[in-house]
Amino acid sequence: MSAAEEVQYLEPQWPVPAGVHAAFTLRGGGVSRGAFASLNLGAHVGDEPAAVAQNRARVRAALGLAHEPCWLQQVHGTHVVEASHTPGREAPTADASVSRAPGVVAVVQVADCLPVLLAARDGTVAAAHAGWRGLAAGVLEATVAQMGVPPRELVAWLGPAISAAHFEVGAEVHAAFLARDARAATAFVANARGRWQCDLALLARQRLAAAGIDAVYGGTWCTYAGAGQFFSFRRDGQCGRMAALIWRD
Repeated sequence: MSAAEEVQYLEPQWPVPAGVHAAFTLRGGGVSRGAFASLNLGAHVGDEPAAVAQNRARVRAALGLAHEPCWLQQVHGTHVVEASHTPGREAPTADASVSRAPGVVAVVQVADCLPVLLAARDGTVAAAHAGWRGLAAGVLEATVAQMGVPPRELVAWLGPAISAAHFEVGAEVHAAFLARDARAATAFVANARGRWQCDLALLARQRLAAAGIDAVYGGTWCTYAGAGQFFSFRRDGQCGRMAALIWRD
């Protein structure tokens, strides 16, 4: 078995146009060790740079990518960039990217935050990093606006993220969402510690629906609970990063 064949990933099951491809990498099939074992794709978490480079090369081979994905420096914000293939360029600071050209791969990294992939009928695709800060601030709305496509022509996929059962948050998170939409109250359940269990996937579905996108798939995997498949920052602290990628032929 080749190194590329060992790479583990999920393929989203969603009705996208012909020629659109997507994947979500799991934690198996790489060369990283210790807390980053084994398919860590994050270059910012303390792993050996050579291991990260080899892991990324394995992903490119496994997915048959012609070019390096457009990696981002994610800051839990709402900035969206146009993905491009420019060898050697510094990763742009953003939390989402839009790809309009064949072979240009939009990608976000996660280890509990929610990755959201979007695809349009015309082949425009996007990837967004939706942790609670970015989600509350409007990263999904900003991504949809950057795509410039009527929302009814979009389909979304929610990748693995921490589930409500394991995502405890404080009053500030609860307040941030309710300040924007009172319906967000349904995504929070008070716990015995005076805090809240927060459902990121439901919050994302609400935001997408408000933006006019009802075709939403995925959102059923918990990174915290699935230690064998997923990295989880809240579970493990120092850990690797997985990637949600989307591109078109």
